[in-house]
Amino acid sequence: MDVLRQILLVLHIVGIGSLLGGFLTQMSGLRTGAVRVVPAMTHGALTMLVTGAALVAVVQSGLDRDVDNAKIGTKMVILLAILLLVWGNRTRDRVSVSVFGAIGALTVANIAIAVMWT
Repeated sequence: MDVLRQILLVLHIVGIGSLLGGFLTQMSGLRTGAVRVVPAMTHGALTMLVTGAALVAVVQSGLDRDVDNAKIGTKMVILLAILLLVWGNRTRDRVSVSVFGAIGALTVANIAIAVMWT
C-alpha cells in the first residue's frame, strides 16, 4: 500500500506541476492580456483531482496515517474552483487576466495549504 501511495503522490505532484507550469509559461502575456488556458492546465487539474481522491482512499483504507478531513476538504474546494475556471475557459482563445490570475493564485494557495497546514 505504501508503494501505491508514493506512486499516487508522484502523479499528484506531476499534475500540480502541469497546472502551475501552464500558468507560468504565460506570465509574460498577463501585461498584454494574451493568455489562455492551455491543455496542460486542464490535464494537470484533472490529474490532481483523480490522484488526490485516490491518495485519500489509499491512506484511509489501510495505512496507519490519519487524514485531516478539514485540510482535504479545503484543498478539494480550491481544486474544484480551479477546475471550474480551467474547464469553463479551455476553448477560448483569450481568457481575462483576472480569471487567469485567479487560476494561478488558487493553484499557489493549494500548494501552500498542502505544505504548511500541519
